Amino acid sequence: MAMNVTVAAFDVDETLTVRDCVVPFMRSVAGVGRLIKVTLSDIGTTIQSVRRRDRDFLKAKFVAGVFSGRNAREIEALGVQFASKVADGWLRGDVASRMRWHQEQGHVVILVSASLGAYLHPLGDLLEVDAVLCTELEEKDGLLTGKLVGQNCRGEEKASRVQKWCQDSGIAIEDLVYAYGDSSGDTELLELFSEPTWVNDIDLVVLAA
Repeated sequence: MAMNVTVAAFDVDETLTVRDCVVPFMRSVAGVGRLIKVTLSDIGTTIQSVRRRDRDFLKAKFVAGVFSGRNAREIEALGVQFASKVADGWLRGDVASRMRWHQEQGHVVILVSASLGAYLHPLGDLLEVDAVLCTELEEKDGLLTGKLVGQNCRGEEKASRVQKWCQDSGIAIEDLVYAYGDSSGDTELLELFSEPTWVNDIDLVVLAA
């Protein structure tokens, strides 16, 4: 039997935060030199992918180049540090206030993001959200493989993750009410919800008043 709740979903990078988080986290893990080396490897394919806006290919390439063979617990520790940095200085004020408003109303608040679980789960803990659906790094025998668990969590994958989460949590699709996003990667997510908000040009403080 489904619970009767109200769900509010937030994209993270440049919706809940004022900037992208993926590249700065990779830089904190690998250093600038390593990122440049990964960028320049097979540069022709990389340029083609940028032109095609093939974000999934680029994500897979950089995840492999940065995380392959790294100790999973070490990356988790770096993720906790990075999450604190994001929570302390990178949150977009009006969207963060809107999220807190939903929490005060007793709504179920979830993060749905292509950002990496290594730091997004600790960020979700700091923000006291109810669930984090995101891109996960594959681990084997305590080491990261450089691959993702499943798909990069953007576009249609965001909607699929939310639908599966609803099924697993006993939440009806009709309870998906509020969603916030900023880019084309959020389109399918926002289409699932009855009251979607594109945050790009809106002051949510005014909206919530």
